[in-house]
Amino acid sequence: MVNPSDGEKAAPFRRGSEWLARFRELLNTRWGKRAAILFMLAVAGWAIIWFVFGRGLPSAETLLSYEPPLPTNVRSIEGEPVHSFARERRVELAFDEFPPQLIHAFISAEDKTFFSHGGIDFPGLIGAVFDYVTKIGSGRRAKGGSTITQQVAKNLLLDDEYSVARKIREAILAYRIEGALTKQQIMELYLNQIFLGRNAYGVQSASRAYFGKDVTELDLPQMAYLAILPKAPANYNPDTRAERAIERRNWVLEEMRDNGYIDKATMLAAQAAPLGTVRRFERPNENVGDYFMEEVRRELIARYGETGKDGPHSVYAGGLWVRTSYDPRLQEYAATALRDGLVRYDKPKGWSGPVAQIDVGEGWARKLAATPVGTGYEDWRAAVVLARQGQSAEIGFADGSTGTLPSYAAAMPKRGVGGVAFDFLKPGDVIVVKKDSGVWALRNIPTVSGGMVVEDPHTGRVLAMQGGFDARGASFNRATQALRQPGSAFKPFVYAAALDNGMTPATIIVDGPFCVFQSVRLGSKCFRNFSGGNAGPKTMRWGVEQSRNLMTVRAASQTGMDKVVRTAKVMGIGDYPAVLAISLGAGDTTVLKLTNAYAMLANNGRELKPTLIDYIQDRSGKVIFRADTRPCEGCNAKDWNGKPMPRPRLRQKQLMDPLTAYQVVHILEGVVQRGTAQTLRDLNRPLFGKTGTTTGPTNVWFVGGSADLVAGVYLGYDQPRSLGGYAQGGSVAAPIFKQFAIKAFEGAPVVPFRAPPGIRMVRIDRASGRKVFGAWPTAEPKAAVIWEAFKPESEPRRTIRKDEIVKRADETSVRARSGSGGDGDFLQREGGIY
Repeated sequence: MVNPSDGEKAAPFRRGSEWLARFRELLNTRWGKRAAILFMLAVAGWAIIWFVFGRGLPSAETLLSYEPPLPTNVRSIEGEPVHSFARERRVELAFDEFPPQLIHAFISAEDKTFFSHGGIDFPGLIGAVFDYVTKIGSGRRAKGGSTITQQVAKNLLLDDEYSVARKIREAILAYRIEGALTKQQIMELYLNQIFLGRNAYGVQSASRAYFGKDVTELDLPQMAYLAILPKAPANYNPDTRAERAIERRNWVLEEMRDNGYIDKATMLAAQAAPLGTVRRFERPNENVGDYFMEEVRRELIARYGETGKDGPHSVYAGGLWVRTSYDPRLQEYAATALRDGLVRYDKPKGWSGPVAQIDVGEGWARKLAATPVGTGYEDWRAAVVLARQGQSAEIGFADGSTGTLPSYAAAMPKRGVGGVAFDFLKPGDVIVVKKDSGVWALRNIPTVSGGMVVEDPHTGRVLAMQGGFDARGASFNRATQALRQPGSAFKPFVYAAALDNGMTPATIIVDGPFCVFQSVRLGSKCFRNFSGGNAGPKTMRWGVEQSRNLMTVRAASQTGMDKVVRTAKVMGIGDYPAVLAISLGAGDTTVLKLTNAYAMLANNGRELKPTLIDYIQDRSGKVIFRADTRPCEGCNAKDWNGKPMPRPRLRQKQLMDPLTAYQVVHILEGVVQRGTAQTLRDLNRPLFGKTGTTTGPTNVWFVGGSADLVAGVYLGYDQPRSLGGYAQGGSVAAPIFKQFAIKAFEGAPVVPFRAPPGIRMVRIDRASGRKVFGAWPTAEPKAAVIWEAFKPESEPRRTIRKDEIVKRADETSVRARSGSGGDGDFLQREGGIY
């Protein structure tokens, strides 16, 4: 092998030295010095710009993990999407899910060289700078000159400031984005986050907002229309600037042809097409279960916060998936039953007047649309009186259409004044109407309100919730927020305390005068029954079925009010002072709390915590909250092993003696069969429940249900006042539950209430509570002999023979024919004391 000579080794070094010498000679020239200075200034300027404007900008790692704000989606008990919480309507799609023609349309409209530039389009930037310089001081805004990457950068900056500084920061960030993300990732970010008007963020959301369909269903002219919206959606509003929108859309189609994405024939066909937008896309789940969903929203905000600043799982940015216990079928039945009950009670009182007032000048339709009016029913519509002439009034609707309201269709009396409602109508009045036999007719939003809750007594899951007539009129939820006195609906828990302390359903309690000494200043307090009379010694069961106040306070006094209020606290009804008035339902509670307490009775006294949310997943599908945390061995097995299906272990606390809970439920079945809620008897299934009415009456209640479904209903004014002497729990609230139950129980199996181990069923005489020999209970609701539930060794020792029962029945019949039946017959005539 030949070794190179020393001269050959030194040649490169000599050449390097020669170049260095020449460079030094060049620097010593005048032009060389100027070039060096300019280069150094450029480097220093770039460093200063990078230091001043690049600080605080997101890093490449942040860009890679960037997640756009997404709405929270709510699913029903069956897993179907039913609602969403969004301030920015956005549906996130992957790059491959966008049609290629849609991407071509946006590139042609916004950034022709997107796939070739490095984040900044320098020819476009130079043009934008020149335009900016020429418009300085004119008050006009220069064209942007931003690439799609720069628009993504602007959205990441969350800053729309019109300044040179912002454009510099935008350019720096665009450079970083191009270095951290692929072109496909940048385009995906862009198409998912841009604002396109109609509260639509991202192309998928805009597709639904403008055309009522997904991006995969759009045709070419519709894609081109969406591509014109990023710069200024309001400038191309299809409702007010359709011609301008078509002109701009057609320009995009020309650009697509020039860029080779479509041919001329396709372009001409697309340019001839109308815009095809819808005026307002009604989202199918926009007003579903308003009160239920509002309660879910409040719970989510309390847990995770509202916006992205509150954390990664916020309601309006976290993209949560929430599985709820919401049952759309039961919600519809509950909402309709409560609304019908409110209208039924309110209708005889007449028209209460307009729900609002607006100016009927220019833009009245827009003003009407912005007026919150909860019409409740789908066929009830908000309208504004535009003019009244003769025997008719012209009315207008939020969509700009008009109609006629004849005087005979507004003939209901004016509440508190008299006369005919039509005579009080005037231009600007916002009213509610319904089309009846082809004619618009006046309707009235009830001034009375109420709440209803439906719960699963096995799990505590709230299946339906209605907190008033319509949440759009007022979001105050009477099912969870209204504190009201439950009246006699509280009595079952008084008797539960009595049963826990030695009494039985057959215990004789005197229905007679009862007074207590309060103090020297206040003197004695005497209680009374609804009828003002008394019936003497009667069984506990009879006292509950007929809702006797005197028997209740006597039972509470004998048991001890400290034990009664302890029971109420343990069952979650409320924390009350130990005063006798509480035994008659004078303590405030909510429909949800009282319904849950009744559900625990049906659950044999085991603890239930009412829940609306089953579990929550983050945007990636990871479960971050679960209401039921019980372990379940084998529940996630791939295949069935032939054995019984696995079930989570029962971990509910026993809040009440199960024997006591069943005794109360068994007594409350009698309330439905022959007591204050006997309007429900013809449902022909085992039901328990109790009505309630407070002094005034100001509140009316019914709470009860079956072994598988419990519901509570309350009705009253938001500012408590008398409902009228005729309003009682059995005549107003119980029928609301009945309307709900007729549909809710349709096709459902008839399931009896199951007695826990230890309960002894004994034949007794219903009137005296004595044990019966020689006779058997019948299906007749008011049979003399019934089955009664006793705890071990607590059944009555007194006995009665069959012939004594028959003799007493004959004597009762004679008294009834002679009209001298006394208070007992009054109860039979009135159907019970509420």
